[in-house]
Amino acid sequence: MNTSTVAYKSKITSRSLSDEKKDSRSANQLTLFRYMQDVNTYRLLSDEETVELVIRYQQQGDQEAGNELVTANLRLVVKVAGDFQKFWTNNFLDLVQEGNIGLIKAIKKFEPERGIKFSYYATFWIRAYILKFIMDNWRLVKLGTTQVQRKLFYKLSREKKALEAQGIKPENRLLARRLDVKETDIIEMEQRFNGADVSLETPVTSDSYTEHKDLLAVKGPSVEEIVAKREIIEKINDVLSKEKESFCEREKVILEERLLQDNSRSLKNIAEQFQISRERIRQIEVRLLKKIGKTLQQEMPDLATSLPAA
Repeated sequence: MNTSTVAYKSKITSRSLSDEKKDSRSANQLTLFRYMQDVNTYRLLSDEETVELVIRYQQQGDQEAGNELVTANLRLVVKVAGDFQKFWTNNFLDLVQEGNIGLIKAIKKFEPERGIKFSYYATFWIRAYILKFIMDNWRLVKLGTTQVQRKLFYKLSREKKALEAQGIKPENRLLARRLDVKETDIIEMEQRFNGADVSLETPVTSDSYTEHKDLLAVKGPSVEEIVAKREIIEKINDVLSKEKESFCEREKVILEERLLQDNSRSLKNIAEQFQISRERIRQIEVRLLKKIGKTLQQEMPDLATSLPAA
């Protein structure tokens, strides 16, 4: 076979592979388009309707109510999945599918009595499932296997762009300070973003005894639980960070050890600490709730809260 024949056949093969990729992309785009057409046909629900359906599903096992909740929030899943496209260049519907699983989880765990808007709560679960999917499938070695790495996976790129937009060079030391992690964590995550897959027995760094296999996920709370909980806490803490500066010591204790904890301290316990009556602590808590309610309503209008108005 002469050189011209080989070149000709190679050209045909390359063209065929290119056409296959184009056909695959076109098929994915068509599937996504049809999916979006279907999603947009479902009616959106009011907050009151959402709460009613959640109660019917959770307390009565009404599957139709559960299905209506899912279909009414499919557009929310697509919107959230769009924020992760830059991390996932494959089929966008993969992210949507994982987000839908997160949506179902949110429906099962949502507590209407807390006064939080369902779409706001569900967003955290949708993001958690999408993020876990990306971390599990980015490379053969999982990118996010510790809390610090999961944090950097999501925030490192965004923080670098924010600094560059301000004309500031995103140096590792500055990034580490702003993200409250070690500089070595920044360096390692950059390497994992940009590097190829390596053996699990390969040391993390040249001078380290820690191997990549040592960073694999361990038993404990699921990544969905960790991400969703941390997202909610971080959001509230960001909003209240300035407000907390004006709190007295008793208000800070009530906020941090009673209002923001699952296993909160009792009024009696806090009263004994400050050597005042339980009723006085209750009065301080009521006043604090009003102050927090006003702040949340101003800074987070999309978060419906049951806290009393000031």
